[in-house]
Amino acid sequence: MSKENKTQQKKPRFSSWWIYGLIFLFLIGFQIFGSDSLSPSHKTTTSELQEFLRNGDIDKILIITNTRQAKVFLTEEALKKDVHKDVASQPFSLSTANAPNYVLDYGDLQNFENDIKKIKQENNLDTVVDYTTESNLFTELLFTILPFVLIIGIWIYLMRRMSGGAGGGAGGQIFNIGKSKAKLFDEKTDTRTSFKDVAGLEGAKEEVEEIVEFLKNPDKYTSLGGKIPKGALLVGPPGTGKTLLAKAVAGEAKVPFFSLSGSDFVEMFVGVGASRVRDLFKQAKEKSPAIIFIDEIDAIGRARGKNNFTGSNDERENTLNQLLTEMDGFGTNTNVIVLAATNRADVLDKALMRAGRFDRQIYVDLPDIRERKEIFEVHLRPIKTAETLDLDFLARQTPGFSGADIANVCNEAALIAARKEKKAVTKQDFLDAVDRIVGGLEKKNKIITPEEKRTIAYHEAGHATVSWMLEHAAPLVKVTIVPRGQSLGAAWYLPEERLLVRPEQMKDEMCATLGGRAAEKVIFDRISTGALSDLEKVTKQARAMVTIYGLNDEIGNITYYDSSGQTEYGFTKPYSEETAQKIDREISLIVEEQYARAIEVLRENKDKLIELAERLLEKEVIFKEDLEKIFGKRPFEKFDKLGQEKAISVPEADKPSDGQDATLPAGAPETDAQTEAEENPVEEKG
Repeated sequence: MSKENKTQQKKPRFSSWWIYGLIFLFLIGFQIFGSDSLSPSHKTTTSELQEFLRNGDIDKILIITNTRQAKVFLTEEALKKDVHKDVASQPFSLSTANAPNYVLDYGDLQNFENDIKKIKQENNLDTVVDYTTESNLFTELLFTILPFVLIIGIWIYLMRRMSGGAGGGAGGQIFNIGKSKAKLFDEKTDTRTSFKDVAGLEGAKEEVEEIVEFLKNPDKYTSLGGKIPKGALLVGPPGTGKTLLAKAVAGEAKVPFFSLSGSDFVEMFVGVGASRVRDLFKQAKEKSPAIIFIDEIDAIGRARGKNNFTGSNDERENTLNQLLTEMDGFGTNTNVIVLAATNRADVLDKALMRAGRFDRQIYVDLPDIRERKEIFEVHLRPIKTAETLDLDFLARQTPGFSGADIANVCNEAALIAARKEKKAVTKQDFLDAVDRIVGGLEKKNKIITPEEKRTIAYHEAGHATVSWMLEHAAPLVKVTIVPRGQSLGAAWYLPEERLLVRPEQMKDEMCATLGGRAAEKVIFDRISTGALSDLEKVTKQARAMVTIYGLNDEIGNITYYDSSGQTEYGFTKPYSEETAQKIDREISLIVEEQYARAIEVLRENKDKLIELAERLLEKEVIFKEDLEKIFGKRPFEKFDKLGQEKAISVPEADKPSDGQDATLPAGAPETDAQTEAEENPVEEKG
């Protein structure tokens, strides 16, 4: 850019506000120089006025009735006196030629007049007393015109806002409410996320990388007759990195990237959602090739005809219909690619999921142990650690954690270290962070009676004993009776990451879960309400065995699970009343069988159970080494390989289930078998 152009840019542009400013300054000057505000008159008091009047110094008194002010004019002889020398020697004023010599404020007019009249009569004076009113032209003009100016100004402002003028962007005005709210990202300034920042997710990353490559080098694929995919749907549990992948695409694509949420199409006005869809694709086509990313697309993409009992026109369905038309209709432009993300793919409309709209469905699953290690490497970059951490160990301690969970662990570890006034984050801080996130904050000052504490200790010792003695139960690595979060005690496991689960494995886990209540029965011959979470868990597991996975001989190889989510809106069960009774009976038999089995195991090891509970009462927290001293080495070596580290470890199912049933599948049954197997929640008491 030349110097002349720079000089021209630096020159201030002419604006109408300059005219407004000059008018304002003129009015202010008129008010100042055209009024008595600069009058040379001196202030005086009523007593001084009466004294001047008795001395015959006053020629005229002008009483202004509307301002309760009196102006005093002296005689020529009085101005020569020393007492009035300050008034006589004052400079010439621009305001008035005949300015008063003194000004005073009086109180009651009647009393003021009587005092002056009395003094005049006593001294036989011919002082003129006159009356008048004063008005400020500027003030009167201002109060007369100002309301109209305000009304006209507000009207002009609203008109400019509604017409999309200065001060408003698209979608921010009444007439622009149908405009798209999508944010256009500039890869140079708005986002710097790249595929290097996305750890794990190799398969999903390859898919979206290929989409970016399509846009960068389309001839490579179209030369062989191929077509660029029109859309890709990212599906997976919350926190697995779907939105992060979209951010990486925005940073890598080097093409216009429109980002918005499904809820941005929702508005109280009829037809707004469909209008915003049209405007969004219009903008994208104008800037093609481009990418549109719709996060949480289930807000507008739910299957049509569901839950519409009123029979009225559904605004959400109109929005979805417009989206379907824009993605694959008569006027479709192939240079616009649509990315979408959701964790509720089962409720999406079939027309939205078909090929030609979303050609690819990319499942973003929870990371495995290798991917968790890579995620730790990414999130540990800004963390100042005191030592070289064993990332393999941290990955083993966080089975079932999503990428968001691991990021939270790293951040919480740094906060814990700072709270302890450490200079760097240590390995123990990470383990404490896992405990803090999963179990909640420790409450060592919680008031617990000795009897309750003893019951909690035997309850947790029962879990530890049964899980130690059963082959398929998850290996226990820590037991505590320190209250944490909503629980009064907890048994911590490190479950095996399985892809398939067998009935004997599920039954062993259920038996270990019921070990707490069984210990109360064996030791005290009475039970308490502390096993609520245990009973909830085993009931869900037993129901899943019978109604979902077909693992019950009486019901047979039948599942009543509907992966399409159609039964969510139904009022009837997919089985008869007779079958319902069978299901309830089989669930009860499974649970009671495992409860009796847990009691039998504890009775056979009662002395060791008592020793473990007493040690737990003494130390409050015991680890795997304490169990080995009491029970000896666990005979099931394949489980010990995962739990050999001396550390506090947390199972996958100890984490919040994001509002979903812990045992009901969220996707394919094969995937949910792994979730079912890894469930070993913190045992809550009371």
